Amino acid sequence: MISRRRLLEVSASALAPAVLGRAARAQTQWPNRFVRVIVPYPPGGGADIIARLIAARLSDKWGQQVVIENKGGAGGNLAAEAAARSAPDGYTLFLAGDFQATNIHLSPKLSYDPVGDFAPVSLVVLYPIAMVVPNSSPSRTVAEFIARAKANPGKLSFASPGHGTAPHLCAELFKRSAGIELNHIPYRGAAPAIQDLIPGRVDSFFNNIAPVIPLMQQGQVRILGVSSSKRAPAAPDLPTIAESGVPGFDVSGWYAFFVPARTPPDIIRRMNADTIAVLAEPAVKARLEDQLGMIVAATTPAGLGQFHKAEMDKWGPLIKAAGITVGAEQ
Repeated sequence: MISRRRLLEVSASALAPAVLGRAARAQTQWPNRFVRVIVPYPPGGGADIIARLIAARLSDKWGQQVVIENKGGAGGNLAAEAAARSAPDGYTLFLAGDFQATNIHLSPKLSYDPVGDFAPVSLVVLYPIAMVVPNSSPSRTVAEFIARAKANPGKLSFASPGHGTAPHLCAELFKRSAGIELNHIPYRGAAPAIQDLIPGRVDSFFNNIAPVIPLMQQGQVRILGVSSSKRAPAAPDLPTIAESGVPGFDVSGWYAFFVPARTPPDIIRRMNADTIAVLAEPAVKARLEDQLGMIVAATTPAGLGQFHKAEMDKWGPLIKAAGITVGAEQ
């Protein structure tokens, strides 16, 4: 007869693998601690607002806090380098901007590989770039502005929020597509550029659409068109540049989620599915599109990878032809 003590020992040994298996699964279940989102700009800006909006809903879905880490500077390079050097364990998300496709062409030396050091998760949003003129401008349409520029070669100017930014590159492509010459005046951000635009010290301004819509509504500036192939949800009455005299013109800034390369595929799939679900929520979509002027554009990881490559191929030749470079200090 087996003793009570021996029976307990046998039972414990039989249960041990199951208990240990459950413990191991609990330890490897993702996420079991907070997830950080690296944002390449300071708090309060568009990227920060987007990240916090999505992070709040992902926190609810994952049952873990999703925290924002703002790491601005060097045109997105500081944040990208930090993300690339992070552990590929699923606890770092990177909200990359369009610089992820252009900085490799703009900067003479990068400390990271924008393709090899990252795995794509999902495109998040596209945002149109507005072509803005002072209210005093004689140009009321894109076509009129082009005609004026052709009649005054090299005499008109355009402002941008910074050298090598998406609005700057958009304007460079516009110049070439329209066959005109414009003088570039770069500013450190949109605010000082707008201060010079309103009184007419610059002839035009290319910038993300969201900050200039209120100025248009207040009668301080005039928006001639938007750069995307489709009209902006936040301002559907504004024509596109393509339908206003430059057929085929299509430029959008964008934000997307990437993770460090070698992040487990099952975690990437979960991140992708939950990001798509969050972006489909009516309240989130309305906030992004109607209030912030964005266009929700969720994709599969493979779809983002293809989009990223197409953007790199699109801007590389233009940046080279225009001789645009950005120093490390920028």
